[in-house]
Amino acid sequence: MKVKKYVGPSMPQIMNTIRKELGSRAIILNSREVKRRSILGLFKKNKIEVIAALDPDPLPTTRKKILKTPSVSGETKTASTHTNQDVLMEVKQLRNLIVQDTARNNSRFLSNYQLIYQYLLDQEIDADLSEDLLDSAIEQQEEGKENLSANLIMHSIKKEIEKRLCACSFQDVTEESKIIHFVGPTGVGKTTTIAKIAAKDVLKSHKKVAFITTDTYRIAAVDQLKTYARILDIPLEVAYTAEDYRKAIKKFENYDIILVDTAGRNFRDDKYISELKNMIDFDSHVETFLVLSLTSKAKDITELKERFNDFPINRAIFTKLDETKQYGSILNMVLNYNIEIAYLTNGQEVPEDIIHPAPEEISGLILDGYPYE
Repeated sequence: MKVKKYVGPSMPQIMNTIRKELGSRAIILNSREVKRRSILGLFKKNKIEVIAALDPDPLPTTRKKILKTPSVSGETKTASTHTNQDVLMEVKQLRNLIVQDTARNNSRFLSNYQLIYQYLLDQEIDADLSEDLLDSAIEQQEEGKENLSANLIMHSIKKEIEKRLCACSFQDVTEESKIIHFVGPTGVGKTTTIAKIAAKDVLKSHKKVAFITTDTYRIAAVDQLKTYARILDIPLEVAYTAEDYRKAIKKFENYDIILVDTAGRNFRDDKYISELKNMIDFDSHVETFLVLSLTSKAKDITELKERFNDFPINRAIFTKLDETKQYGSILNMVLNYNIEIAYLTNGQEVPEDIIHPAPEEISGLILDGYPYE
């Protein structure tokens, strides 16, 4: 089968060309409008792209009859089934090749910039954000935009990331913080993170800290927090109901800060979200930290954030920094959702393995893995 791509200003002009080159038996596999940009990012007039195909050796007439005519013989039915499957498989393979070829040929960046763009995507930075960062880096250069070195472009991207992050706040636990809820899916390390923050407040800031846990689904979670409470000499209340939670808040009202560990459950479960809302009072007097793991896929992190849209999320904490090489989700959270990053954690040691990030550290995490020239 002969497959060819045609690009032109209008569909009638393209169809005339296809008829001349492939004949009247040509079939259209795909068509779409293509947005065209210049090297400076300015739009040119859109064009039409059409993928056409011609099979110079179509199925013989006898085979068509076999496919259309009901057969009494089981053997003939089997042959007909195999023929259909073979044709479908060929069509699927052909479409996959077309999709791959189209993706390669329609990159809006020159080849020397495409590797940088792909690196940003591999870091799990959102595609639109990756394009915007690369566009901005290219525009910062005064001349020779088509032959800029990778080092120069990456340096410009680093500066652009830091400039955008500097417009955001990276506030951790403040003096005004009184009640902080920690929410997030199971397995992200909420309990250990709470212990690290508590240890910092007790040992360095000399605050009176209290624990409340509503994570009664896992006995191990309660025992873990009890262990940290005993080591740090911090009181702990276990809240099985909303009434227990309110009583615990009242009991600790004279403490400087109350850290609340919530149950880690499947965030896609509507029942979990509903239970969390019913258990905890999310009002103006409390703060909520969303705890996320950098080992999670960027799409899952985005979906999780959207699931918690009804909660007043004040800041995010990213854990397991030491268990991955992809850090783009940090940038997505700050720049796409305007969510502050309070902490990053990079290990299990309490209280050592917790970082209050700065723009320079985040840009370094994301870009230092690029194979510079």
